[in-house]
Amino acid sequence: MSKQHTPISEKKQLILDMLFRHTTRFFAFLVFALLAGIILSLIMGSVPAIKAYGFDFIISDTWNPVTEKFGALAPIVGTLVTSFIALLIGVPISFGIALFLTELSPRWLRRPLGIAIELLAGIPSIIYGMWGLFVFAPAFAENVQPWIKDHLGDVPYLGALVQGPPMGIGMLTAGLILAIMVIPFIASVMRDVFQIVPAMLKESAYGLGATTWEVVWNIVLPYTKIGVVGGVMLGLGRALGETMAVTFVIGNAHNLTASLFMPGNSIASSLANEFTEADGELYTSALIELGLLLFVITFIVLSFSKILLLQLRKREGQES
Repeated sequence: MSKQHTPISEKKQLILDMLFRHTTRFFAFLVFALLAGIILSLIMGSVPAIKAYGFDFIISDTWNPVTEKFGALAPIVGTLVTSFIALLIGVPISFGIALFLTELSPRWLRRPLGIAIELLAGIPSIIYGMWGLFVFAPAFAENVQPWIKDHLGDVPYLGALVQGPPMGIGMLTAGLILAIMVIPFIASVMRDVFQIVPAMLKESAYGLGATTWEVVWNIVLPYTKIGVVGGVMLGLGRALGETMAVTFVIGNAHNLTASLFMPGNSIASSLANEFTEADGELYTSALIELGLLLFVITFIVLSFSKILLLQLRKREGQES
């Protein structure tokens, strides 16, 4: 016979339950407190630059510590362009990797490939940066950039993106390195969400004569689109905040140019290069405001992704 609960044991369970609820609530609010503290410290550190430059700080591309004229337009554009290039290249490749691992790969090959992709995600970013500077950039400048310029240099509008000498380092190189870095994250998430699709749905489609692509496009993607978008946003968040790898290969020049071959800058690389050398309150405040802008950009991107996910869920409810 099982022992009956005594009033003392019931009271102990109530106390433990209350302690558990308050502990979890404390940690939940601790996250919000840390977030509020970070935002507050960034705002307070940015006040001198905000008072000195106002909105011109965002729309100006001048960055001269000697004359204390600072503008964030070049780092902002560099951050957005390199992240866009990374997603433009990384998302299709990640989709192909996840599709191969879940639908086409032999069973004996799935585990080794999956482990290799996860190992790529664990490589420190500085290793990617060193490899990009000493191995990828010279080969890219010697073999790829001249070919791109010869074939696309005379194309209207598109040719402006590939002007300049083939130096190897620049915005395009930084975007390619970022693409290599975000592929493991996006591919791993896509592979995991593709694997949760019930086998019955796919087998039913195959039984009706559907091809592999039709099964993926009409069954797998609609079933996992929320997870796929989440994986893409994870990769975008990694690309926006990447520091060391971009610092090695982007060129670190506060130039605003249409050419992707030319050196540029990003917010993260600017902070990494100049924060230790910042002399004076205004210089330091301008760098802190750059950090605040990076936080705002990341927050806006994540907010849009959350709205997109909510719209997808709402549309699923309407369709059902």
